[in-house]
Amino acid sequence: EQVDLVIEFQTDELIAPAIASKYLEANIPFIAIDIPHPGATYFGANNYQAGLMAGHYLARWAKKHWNGEVDEILLVELHRAGSLPKARMRGVQSGIGEIMRIPERCRGVSIDGDGQFQTTLERVRKHLRESKAKHVLVGAANDSSALGALRAFEEAGRANDCAIVGQNAEPEARAELRNSHTRLIASVAFFPEKYGDGLIKLAIDLLSRKAVAPALFTTHQLITADNVDHFYPNDSLLTMPA
Repeated sequence: EQVDLVIEFQTDELIAPAIASKYLEANIPFIAIDIPHPGATYFGANNYQAGLMAGHYLARWAKKHWNGEVDEILLVELHRAGSLPKARMRGVQSGIGEIMRIPERCRGVSIDGDGQFQTTLERVRKHLRESKAKHVLVGAANDSSALGALRAFEEAGRANDCAIVGQNAEPEARAELRNSHTRLIASVAFFPEKYGDGLIKLAIDLLSRKAVAPALFTTHQLITADNVDHFYPNDSLLTMPA
């Protein structure tokens, strides 16, 4: 097809080397969005930093509302997407530890929610049958998992036992943040709606044979109930009839 450059986005890290080899064999430069591919220029999230932001906010919330008394730290991971979402989860753990002293009795739990609402709902539901923890900080790999975990706590009548931070600041999470009683306390925004400008500039630089960094990280912002309307003032238009 005489392709000059490829912009690739797919979330399965295990298949990335096979995909990358096709482009490299054909001598086609390519950009990988959010999931690294061998030989690609990376464009997207600084996952560890995004995790740190989530962890810091969870810890500050726990210190303010629970006097730092935390029984459990629950990480809802996305194993299929590989190392970078795992870095996001390491950032959550580190971020909590940087802000507060984690009690010795506090248990760390990891659940693979596969980035899916339903999978997370079912697995957190099962976990809650076994855990009696009263103060649970939840860091989720994305907002679908954050909302799935939230629904599981609500179903069990234990919403007040948790505080949850998601990732991506997706429309469903932003709507939840506007619910005054929600225990989804924040989500880290990646602003994918702004990726286009950066991607086109990077593509032109690559095609012009300019020197570019091996990775270009996007800017992140913690979205909370207090600032969601500032960063997303037009969300009400999403629910308007066509």
